[in-house]
Amino acid sequence: MTEFDPASNSGEWAIETVGLTRRFGDFVAVNKLDLRIPPKTIYGFLGPNGCGKSTSMRLITGLLTPSEGSVRVLGMEIPAQAEQLRRRLGYMTQKFSLYEDLTVQENLRFMAQIYNLDKHRSKQLIDQQLSRYQLNERKQRLAGALSGGQRQRLALAAATLHQPELLILDEPTSAVDPENRRDFWEKLFDLCDAGTSILVSTHYMDEAERCHGIAIMEAGVKRADGPPAQLMRDLGASVVEVDGDNLRLLKQQLSELPEIVSTAQQGTHLRVLIKEEINEPETWLRTTHPELVAQRQIHQVRPSLEDVFVHCTGGENGSARQ
Repeated sequence: MTEFDPASNSGEWAIETVGLTRRFGDFVAVNKLDLRIPPKTIYGFLGPNGCGKSTSMRLITGLLTPSEGSVRVLGMEIPAQAEQLRRRLGYMTQKFSLYEDLTVQENLRFMAQIYNLDKHRSKQLIDQQLSRYQLNERKQRLAGALSGGQRQRLALAAATLHQPELLILDEPTSAVDPENRRDFWEKLFDLCDAGTSILVSTHYMDEAERCHGIAIMEAGVKRADGPPAQLMRDLGASVVEVDGDNLRLLKQQLSELPEIVSTAQQGTHLRVLIKEEINEPETWLRTTHPELVAQRQIHQVRPSLEDVFVHCTGGENGSARQ
């Protein structure tokens, strides 16, 4: 996958925010979010529920007004030009939001009316979407009778019916199986290759790795920003895998050491994230804590995006680092 370089972008940013903040009373849902997302890329918000992903998306689309900061999308000032933006925007929510008592085709016809498409053009686009998203054989079926994967394809077909320049997807794959998730992402890359800019939120690490760039969010704060491969290279910590017996006890013992960022059991080994000031983690473990790792194999491994997420958000307990 091609990595994007923000410095190389010579045109208008697809999305640009400066100091974007949203408060609900005393609660700060989004805190001084700075973003620069190039056009024709897939950019992801990665983080747990409640981290500010959905609120950030609503601010970007103009559905919410910022408490502070500025938003510029496709060259337009938001929320002042939110109405103009909606004509160039596709939006797909986590929860299926089409009409379950209408057929697939009727839902698409209704969306064509919402987008104010003329009758001839809408027929062409609907036929195109039915074919593209494998819905032709189900066009007379009620949306409420579709499987999870079929509903997802219908929702994406509806969100892109008017050929938007920007597509925003709020955790779109949370209720579908891995095969449908994989197929869904292939469709996103097709859209991106055709020129659509895409912003997607997810809490799946494998989906985040597919993005050209990501922001790791926690408690309304952007903890990291960049291409996934670069974030993994620049982790600033070491990762080792420790094999052997009694891994649950070892996990507890290692977690108490101040040099350990996190520990997680994966099958027959522990994955241990160690602070960057420890230059040779295997040697350090064997010389400073021989009683813990005696008779165990230790392998230093490449960081994963999950390691980056844990490191950025302050450890396995999710405590934010200020």
